Amino acid sequence: MQVRGGKPLYGIRVGILVLDTRFPRIPGDLGHAATFDFPVLYHRVRSASPERVVRGGDPELIKPFTEGAQALEREGAGAITTTCGFLAKFQAELAAAVRVPVFTSSLLLVPLVARMLGPGRAVGLLTIDAGALTAEHLAGAGIAADLPLAIGGLEREGAATFARSIIGDELTLDVEAARAEHRDAARRLVEAHPEVGAIVLECANMPPYRADVQAVTGLPVFDMRDLIRLVHAGLPADFADLAR
Repeated sequence: MQVRGGKPLYGIRVGILVLDTRFPRIPGDLGHAATFDFPVLYHRVRSASPERVVRGGDPELIKPFTEGAQALEREGAGAITTTCGFLAKFQAELAAAVRVPVFTSSLLLVPLVARMLGPGRAVGLLTIDAGALTAEHLAGAGIAADLPLAIGGLEREGAATFARSIIGDELTLDVEAARAEHRDAARRLVEAHPEVGAIVLECANMPPYRADVQAVTGLPVFDMRDLIRLVHAGLPADFADLAR
């Protein structure tokens, strides 16, 4: 059997564009490689701070992110994602920059989850900063303006430990405080919106707290790991015949 090359790395189907951060990334976070049971390839986008991406939505970041996506494609990634849900705003630009699939945000799951729910039900969305999440982000993820959606943010939770640590790019993270903030935010979301039938976690740093959200709501909860695993499952393997 002859096989064909053409790229420097093999066996890595998913490439991940990572913000320029230093905050702790615990298991479950997309920036922690042990989150996945398959290899991933990271590319750090210099100068892309959480503040600049989440609250700034700086269009000047499109160029370094597209260049990062192109670098991951050259290295052999079969699909490309990111570590910030707010990059849904640039979904079209990043997808156009490469030949492989690009899925910037767990917000892309919202229309799918909405289709699972019956009439009168809504998708609950937990985000790191509800005030910074705009119609532009939602539209970038293909979320129609009339889709039933209830949004809750963690930026005002107690001392806002989680949001402050991530967006402020701090060196420490109080995990127990972050768990409590997720539980409180989820509880308030469903109390204010009893029509919520399932929840999507916007932030790629939120998956470690999914069980907390499930525990207080009793609802299905989806995050970016689910979308990554779905895409990964559909990608062809390098030299699949030899891997049997």
